[in-house]
Order: sequence, then C-alpha cells, then structure tokens
Amino acid sequence: MKSTDLRRWGKGLAWAGGGAAALLAADLGLVVAGILKGALAFPDPIDDGPDPLLIDPHGRTRSSVVATADGTLLHVETSLDLETHPSDEVVVLVHGWTCSTRFWNAQVNHLVDERPIIAYDHRGHGLSELGTAPVSVDILGQDLQAVLDAVLPEGKRAVLVGHSMGGMTILSWARQFPSGMGDRVAAVVLASTTPRHVVQEQRLTADDMPWFEELVKPLVARSFVSSPVPLPNNALTSRLTHFIALGPKARQAHVDFADDLIARGSPVARAAWGRAMYSLNIIGALEAISVPTIVAVGSEDRLTPPMHADYMAQVLEDNGVLLEYVTYDGAGHMMPIERAAEFNRLLDDLLHSL
Repeated sequence: MKSTDLRRWGKGLAWAGGGAAALLAADLGLVVAGILKGALAFPDPIDDGPDPLLIDPHGRTRSSVVATADGTLLHVETSLDLETHPSDEVVVLVHGWTCSTRFWNAQVNHLVDERPIIAYDHRGHGLSELGTAPVSVDILGQDLQAVLDAVLPEGKRAVLVGHSMGGMTILSWARQFPSGMGDRVAAVVLASTTPRHVVQEQRLTADDMPWFEELVKPLVARSFVSSPVPLPNNALTSRLTHFIALGPKARQAHVDFADDLIARGSPVARAAWGRAMYSLNIIGALEAISVPTIVAVGSEDRLTPPMHADYMAQVLEDNGVLLEYVTYDGAGHMMPIERAAEFNRLLDDLLHSL
C-alpha cells in the first residue's frame, strides 16, 4: 500500500471513529433527555409524612469488619444477640447497586427484635473499602462467602435475602459454592433482580427508539451506568430517582430516602460495578439453588423488569425449589422500601415455615 493510501485510510478511520463517538454522545444525550422527560411527566409523590420503618436502627445492631480473600475490608452490621439467639436461622441481607446496609432499615427495624440478622456493604458501598482488585460478578459471591465464614454462627443456617445486585450476589455465590446450599443456607429470597442482561434489558429508555439509535443502544446503556459522575441530592435528582427506581404512586418519604441513599454512594464504585454488571450472565447459577426460594418483584420495576422474575421463577419451579413468586402491584425497583410491610410479612412467613 502506498504512503498516500495509508494516509487516506488513516484519515478515514479517524473520521469513522470520530463519527461513532459523536453518534454515541448524541444518543446518550437523547437517552438522558428521554429519561428526564419521563421523570418530569411522572406524578408527584404522595406526601403523607415520614415512614418510621426507615429510621436508622441506632443501638439495635453492632458494626464490625470482615476481611475478604484479597484483604479488602467490608463493613458488617449484626444483631446484638447474633450468637445467643435461639433461632436456627439467621437472616442475611444483601443490598443492591448504589445502596448500603441502610437500604434494609425497614427490614432490620422489623426483624431485629425477633430474629438474628446480618447485613453488609458491598465493596465500594457504604462503609466498605473498594479495594484494589478489579470488581466482578465472581467477587460478589466470594465476598458473601467471606462474610458467612466470618460472621455466621456455627450450627446456624442463613436465609439469604438479596435485592438487585444483592440477588446477583446470591446467584454468584450459589454457582461458586453450591455445597453451601442446605448445609449453610436454608432458603433464598431473590428480590428485584436478574441473572443476566441487567443493563441491556432495562426499561428506562423508550421501546420505540429509531433503528439507528437501537444499533448503539447497548453502548449507550453501558456508558450510562459506568460514568463516574457525582450525583447531587436535589429536586431534580429526586424526580429522577422516583422515575428510575420507584413506582408511579410512591410516597415522598420513600423517594427522599432512596435519593439520599443513592447520592451518598461513591461515583467511582458505582461506575466500576456498573461496568462489571454489563457482562452479567449467571443463568447456570439457578440450577445450583436447591433450597426453598422466593422470587419477588414490583410490577413497575424499570431496572429489573418482571420478565426477569418470570424467567427465574419458571426455572426454579421446573427444578422443584420455587416456594413462591410474588408481584407487588404498582411498586418499582425499590420494592422492599415501597412495600415494606408486605415484604416483611413475606419474610415472616418464610421464617416461620422453616
């Protein structure tokens, strides 16, 4: 190839690369604009006062740290009577992306006087270190194993309750440590989660996007979740949080709580985990679940739509381990907050059945 041809080829690549980048940036802007449009058109939250279940349970739990296999320190909260409580089961609460142990306030406040509990912050979330190892779906399961090894009392079994990325954590753990099923784990609750395509199959963007936008939609979605942009806590983010994470008829107290929870998160950790979840595909983990399992989802969940729960429930039913499949009408992705009383009753019924 002649030098002049090489130069022309190089210029062509540069133009193509620049054009692709410009298209991606333009489409990302269109997606953000679409989300903003949807958020501004959403009904105002119902301002009916505070939710006492969401108060931080100060003095009702104790904090500690657990070192993972690579030395990263995870923040752990446990009930005061974890070691001495007569129950054979311990509720282990595993929160989702951009959240922390505070996500479970409604469940902790309900359960802590009756049942032993364990909750912990994922790497880079809440009070846990991000560490230096690249985050991955496998690490989610390995970190859960580290917490169980360090904190779950000898002779007791865990009831694993995972929301969103917390459900993915349980699936990751089941795939890597299947022998723990039955031996160390008595039951599983998978809430608002999925084993695959969590970024690709969200419902934040319109279903009728033009064909040229559909071509780059996966790249747009990846850019959206993996951008380390600080998130403020103001009137606009409140509307966005309502639209993205909660159902249309949400309470103002729930919107405010979720918005504050997300705004406190580390932008770097949020972006790192967003990239990690883009390649999520742990369908095979469902085959490793051999204990009674509940699948729960909100009908208006935009981040992990009910089709994911439908799929998981069908596989688990075929395998003979599905205990119950519950859909909470009108609830969004933050279903354990929005429908705390109902979700707490679901946990109570499960615990009483064991």
